[in-house]
Amino acid sequence: MAAILAFAGSNSSTSINFKLVKHTVSLVQGYDIQILNMAEHPFPVFSEDLEKAEGYSSSLKELNGQINSANGLVLSVNEHNGNPSAYFKNVLDWLSRLDRKFLEETKVLLMSTSGGKRGGKGSLAVVENMLPRFGAEVVATFSLPSFYDTFDEDDILDKDLKNEHQSALETFLDSLK
Repeated sequence: MAAILAFAGSNSSTSINFKLVKHTVSLVQGYDIQILNMAEHPFPVFSEDLEKAEGYSSSLKELNGQINSANGLVLSVNEHNGNPSAYFKNVLDWLSRLDRKFLEETKVLLMSTSGGKRGGKGSLAVVENMLPRFGAEVVATFSLPSFYDTFDEDDILDKDLKNEHQSALETFLDSLK
């Protein structure tokens, strides 16, 4: 059975991207799914001085192990000023120092959402370009605009967006077979 690791690129306790991740994996059957709430995983700001002085934290090594154990990632990235959050970029920086190809042979369903009409597309595009540098294969993407208008507690309300989301999910799951 293929293993899927699911998380958002946000460390906010009220992350709408994490809500989208949880909704997405709730639609998946027949896979070993692990969901991470990144609000529970703080990492110091990366610096070479800190890396030399303290090395790699056990939480970073654990996250790297979880990623390496997964066949696929369901990831939704938040957006700050058109880019991924500093938190998520920092996580990528740490992981890439531990193992440059930490996503080698990993399939990714990359998503984004925001309260705005663009749905985090700026961040989505940046991360879609970054992940292959670490070995990932982004097999499908999905952006959910206007989260507070298009999503309720457990579903995507807009029929076209719901179909687009389902199609991206199916493409991702087919890639794991």
